[in-house]
Amino acid sequence: MPDVSAEALALAIRHGLPVEMLYLREAYPRDRWAEPGLDQTAAFWLQMHGSFRGHQAHMDGLVSQWRAGGDLRVLHRQLIPALQSFLQHLDGHHRIESVQYFPAMRKIEPKIAHGIDLLDRDHDAIHHTLETLFQSGMAFHQAISANAPDAADRAARLGDVIDAGAAPLLRHLEDEEDIVIPLIQLRGLPH
Repeated sequence: MPDVSAEALALAIRHGLPVEMLYLREAYPRDRWAEPGLDQTAAFWLQMHGSFRGHQAHMDGLVSQWRAGGDLRVLHRQLIPALQSFLQHLDGHHRIESVQYFPAMRKIEPKIAHGIDLLDRDHDAIHHTLETLFQSGMAFHQAISANAPDAADRAARLGDVIDAGAAPLLRHLEDEEDIVIPLIQLRGLPH
């Protein structure tokens, strides 16, 4: 693989994977993923990622409704549980990937280890965003609970953090699928 710096592949600025990390997807392209015969683990992976995309879109929609003149307490009642679910599911999913699946994938397909390492670094960046989301969500919740005069400012801050985290998360999900789904389909995983 050509020498591409980690900074050039940072999640915040990346627009896709380098071609050297896409050889598995070339062998098993996205347009085949909907065909019968997709490995159950790969199908579950796609289902989980679809769920995260849905969570993100739901939170985006709630914030957009509020920004368009919606009620602050309605935003709180709907967004805080949605955020909590999103944080728990995404954090748990990434822990399983980083601890269980990624080490196995490095052994199964050593040639893509640098791609798996990149995905692991993405998890670190996303974890930082999850921490910021948690803190912003907590600040909004506490402001609403205390009838604080800055509750709307706290909601705006949370909305901004949700907005800022969306593109990197979606980039990561797509890039991870481009490596993981073909790898599972073509090489398998130990069960």
